[in-house]
Amino acid sequence: MDGELLRDPTRRFVLKSGAAAGGGLLLSFTMAAEGNAVEAKRINAYVRIAPDGKVTIASKVPEVGQGIKTALPMLIAEELDVEWSAVTVEQALADAKVYGRQVAGGSMATTLEYDGLRRVGATVRALLIQAAATRWNVPVDSCETEPGFVVSGKNRASYGELAEAAAALTPPDPKTLVLKDPKAFRIIGQSHKSQNLDAITTGQPLYGIDVVVPGMLFATFVKAPVYGAKVASVDLAPAKAVKGVRDAFVIEGGTNLNGLLPGVAVVADSWWAARKGRNALEIQWAEHPTAAQSSAGFAAKAAELAKAPPQRTDRSDGDVDTALKSAAKVVAATYSYPFIAHAPLEPQNCTASVKDGKVEIWAPTQNPEPGRKLVAAALNVPEEAITIHLVRGGGGFGRRLNNDYMVEAAAIAAKAGAPVKLIWTREDDTRHDFYRPGAWHNLTAGLDASGKVTAWKDHFVSFGEGDKFAPSCGFNATQFPCRAVDNYRVDVSVMPLGVPTGPLRAPGNNAFGFVLQSFTDELAVAAGKDPVAFRRELLGEPRLLGEPGKGDSFHTGRMRGVLDLVAEKSGWGRALPKGSGLGLACHYSHLGYVAVVMQVTVKDGALKIEKVWAAADVGRQIVNPNGAEQQMQGSILDAIGSTLRQEITFENGAAKQGNFNTFPLLRMADAPDVEVHFKLSDNNPTGLGEPAYPPTPAALCNAIFAATGKRIRSLPIGDQLA
Repeated sequence: MDGELLRDPTRRFVLKSGAAAGGGLLLSFTMAAEGNAVEAKRINAYVRIAPDGKVTIASKVPEVGQGIKTALPMLIAEELDVEWSAVTVEQALADAKVYGRQVAGGSMATTLEYDGLRRVGATVRALLIQAAATRWNVPVDSCETEPGFVVSGKNRASYGELAEAAAALTPPDPKTLVLKDPKAFRIIGQSHKSQNLDAITTGQPLYGIDVVVPGMLFATFVKAPVYGAKVASVDLAPAKAVKGVRDAFVIEGGTNLNGLLPGVAVVADSWWAARKGRNALEIQWAEHPTAAQSSAGFAAKAAELAKAPPQRTDRSDGDVDTALKSAAKVVAATYSYPFIAHAPLEPQNCTASVKDGKVEIWAPTQNPEPGRKLVAAALNVPEEAITIHLVRGGGGFGRRLNNDYMVEAAAIAAKAGAPVKLIWTREDDTRHDFYRPGAWHNLTAGLDASGKVTAWKDHFVSFGEGDKFAPSCGFNATQFPCRAVDNYRVDVSVMPLGVPTGPLRAPGNNAFGFVLQSFTDELAVAAGKDPVAFRRELLGEPRLLGEPGKGDSFHTGRMRGVLDLVAEKSGWGRALPKGSGLGLACHYSHLGYVAVVMQVTVKDGALKIEKVWAAADVGRQIVNPNGAEQQMQGSILDAIGSTLRQEITFENGAAKQGNFNTFPLLRMADAPDVEVHFKLSDNNPTGLGEPAYPPTPAALCNAIFAATGKRIRSLPIGDQLA
């Protein structure tokens, strides 16, 4: 069965090597990373060359607005040596056996694919050269390529002419191929507009919510306000009586918050009819222990835990207590941040068809393979019986890493006996999220007489049980200034949580950046030093903190580079009128170093963000400068919105906020100009979807302090300036 968005079945990629249907070349490449067989990662890409020379490249990673459907095919096209204008990009099916990792998360796509996909393009080019050399009976070394052509002396042939012959050849070992010198790049490093941009800007069907398949019905699914509560009783008759409603039924579900939860489904000829049927339902929900939890209860318990001895210590360097006793000045502060929702503009949705033991799914997922496992378990079908089409998502930010909407759609379709498109309401999306968790940091630091940091400790209070954190509730105890301060300790205490939590853009770091860089600013003030100068001193000499190759290793020189660059570009230190101020923050996450400066004005309690400057070091190569700048800007604006007014609060185990009137996004009129600069360094290229988020909240709050003298220690800012 083909969805309307996948109109031409001949344009799909067949999972084999050889000639493509209709003529031309279809090639598959598999390359394993260095290491043993258990650690090896397969990287697969498919290139199709038609007889007319047009090239089609499959993009393996889900596209949720991060621009990866543009950037990854650029890597192949560069080494293949074709004109970018001659390339068509198609989204690959979800198939871990063929493609390996297909995850839009962690800003890892560029990091993991940069070398491998370039070698895919180089391999195709080598095959075309070999086919040409054989045709002309000339040495391979005498052949070279021009965009779309192989040439040797007076001989010249298009890729389309050579495609069939190249398809019959054995590919060379990709590791033996010499890749282009970056100085010769024609595609990589040049700005290209995002794939599907024209369709996006003209409102063409493109997203998961737009999918249409023959015979499709629409569904809505009601779950309990308290997470995981079962249906105690329900009268389905009023829903079934609504015109257009085909059926209404209970889904028993289970207790796994990451899987199929209990609820009531309504299936109808239109989504509006399904919604009307849903509104007619009268459901009584069973009691559930999470109903005893609330935001007020969390805050009270956190304060109690902060005063008690910590439950454990996750990191202890030197002797913090002795260093604090001998410090010339001790600074202490408590920082907190709330639960927040992902709030993508496209609510969760999925289309599913279950027929003759086969399941076909169209999903805007960020991580399809766990969804496949959920569906297989829920429907008791083998995983190989499930086909997953990756459909563009209207934002993800980590929410679509979970696949609850996928298993819901499949379960409803199976019971309805027809293809079903499930669409969540905005309230569903807000009240049934896997939230960024809130937490509390009780910080203490010591300064010597010269203003140098001699001790740093953090009693981190979060959620979990025993020695385990709840999902995404942990704190990385090696966060800077770990290893830069001799006496450093992270203590931990946790409390139980029944609310589902999960990764949100720059998981963990999106909050840690606010805490660590705000407190660092407090220490600069206590030391009587300029915030930039204080950070330079804290970073010290250029060196690597931690083990090479480890994700938590931190290079002080790279951070110093972006710190100096953003200070220069923002005109740090210049005089500003009363009520205005510059704030600075810098943070390392997802292998990226980012520093942000923000200028604000506060007048009569009203905040205006005048401008933002950002500098990033993500290695030696920016693949698509246009996309990279957009990712930096989008990440910063996203962070500003959450910092200003976003929070999810709980009462009787249920989220109180439900729509954008109570969980507001940043308005376009309030979005400041964001000026982005990249500092290239001799390091492998890494991703940009997340690293700019973490320093942004602290830069904003530090700017507010510079303008008003008021320190923001609890998010969101809300009405604290009134």
